[in-house]
Amino acid sequence: MAILLALLGTGSISTAKAQQPCRPPMPVSTLIRRIAANETRLRDEFKHYLFKQDVTVQSLGSGDTVLGEFRRVSEIIVNDQGQREERIVYFPPPTLTAVRVTQFDYQDLAGIQPFALTLDELPKYKVNFVGCQRIDEIDTYVFDVIPARPPNPKRMSERYFQGRIWVDTVDLVVVKVAGRGLPEDRNNKFPRFETWRENIDKGVWFPTYTYADDYLDFPTGRVHIRMVVRITDYRRFTGEIEIIDEGEPVPKTPPPPKSKPKP
Repeated sequence: MAILLALLGTGSISTAKAQQPCRPPMPVSTLIRRIAANETRLRDEFKHYLFKQDVTVQSLGSGDTVLGEFRRVSEIIVNDQGQREERIVYFPPPTLTAVRVTQFDYQDLAGIQPFALTLDELPKYKVNFVGCQRIDEIDTYVFDVIPARPPNPKRMSERYFQGRIWVDTVDLVVVKVAGRGLPEDRNNKFPRFETWRENIDKGVWFPTYTYADDYLDFPTGRVHIRMVVRITDYRRFTGEIEIIDEGEPVPKTPPPPKSKPKP
């Protein structure tokens, strides 16, 4: 956000035991590759799901008084051409004070806050094993993730995640993310956030909740914001059109023709 969005997980929604040292059952480099492979599978699976997204960003004053608000409720659907698109169902005029939501915030909303450590993203980051932790009855491996190279503030559209991820020790997929989006500059600041995933289907973990409560420091002063993102109503698209990365519809491959009987 231009003088906006920052996240800090002060309103934790989980119970977590203290982090413990542990030794994974395989070399850490192998473990990270397996996690990235599973995250890639989930990303591909995600393309076949529809859902509802409710985003609220508030600017806060003394005593957490709400001074202004950005609210956007939308549904991710598949149109008649087989392309996924956003259908906005509620978007009143924003009343935020001192800050505004920018294209970079939308990028973080789509790619950084629901961060997925896929195989194609892996070379962009340094991933360090920290230990093990039990959160909400889930045993997890904990990793710190930082960009392999310092993000360039002159290339704001090239977004990176920096923070910590928690990975389920059974399914080897990310179940929690905490961090922030980079780079920043004088007029664009981004909050620290926590994103939680839920087990939508067997082995399928998708983001359902993101929370941020942080102070953003701009040349004009400090701004207190709160952000809540809820993703609900996941349902798998079962139509006769496949979705590919570019968003172009691809018809299902027709069955082979039956051979004609010999005369």
